[in-house]
Formats: sequence, structure tokens, C-alpha cells
Amino acid sequence: MTPRYAELQCTSHFSFLRGASSCEELFAHAALIGIEALAIVDRNSLAGIVRAHEAAKTTGVRMIVGCRLDLADGMSVLVYPTDRPAYSRLCRLLSVGKKRGGKAKCILHWQTWVKMCNWAIRGPPL
Repeated sequence: MTPRYAELQCTSHFSFLRGASSCEELFAHAALIGIEALAIVDRNSLAGIVRAHEAAKTTGVRMIVGCRLDLADGMSVLVYPTDRPAYSRLCRLLSVGKKRGGKAKCILHWQTWVKMCNWAIRGPPL
């Protein structure tokens, strides 16, 4: 039996200066090497999700929606909204951070994340 594998921290080129590959490239390679699921967790953004969804449909690799929150206090948290209300809270949180940070920045603090998102820290649903 072949072991099952899901990559839970993959950054696309939508995370400027951090990710180099497009979602199409990431999902094509994942399919090629037998990865079952891929979580796109761009930095303080959900910008790659639409392209990731399209690539997932094309390749048959399951997409997991996620985001890497790089907080102002130096901590990073990977979040995986598990339903529409959680996705909505994450979008609101990112909007607050972008408003605070101005152009091309996102300023978020741990307490803001705890207050606005109200979800448990846990891995994605597999």
C-alpha cells in the first residue's frame, strides 16, 4: 500500500518574494508525484485560491483552502477555514489587517485573530 500524503503548507507566487511557482505548476507537480491534497497558504492573503481551485479541478488533486498569518509580534499561524462562516471571518480579519497596513502590507496581532476568528487552532480536514 502506498502511503498517503497531503502538503499542508504550500506558497504560490501570489506571496511576493516567498513563493515562486504558479498554482498550475504546483498542482501539476503534485499530481505527477502522487500527492493527494495540496493546501495553498499564501502570506496574509487568499489571492491564490481561485487559481488553485481551477488547477485542482484540472489535475484531480484536492485543494485545501488555507492562509499563513504572519502576525506583527513575529508569530506565524497556519489557518484552514473549515466552512463558509470561518472563511468569512478570515476574509474580514485579512481586510482589517490590510486596512491597518496600507498598500502591500497586512498588520495583524494575536489578540485580533483570537477576537475576530473564534476558531480552534487545528489542522485542515483531510
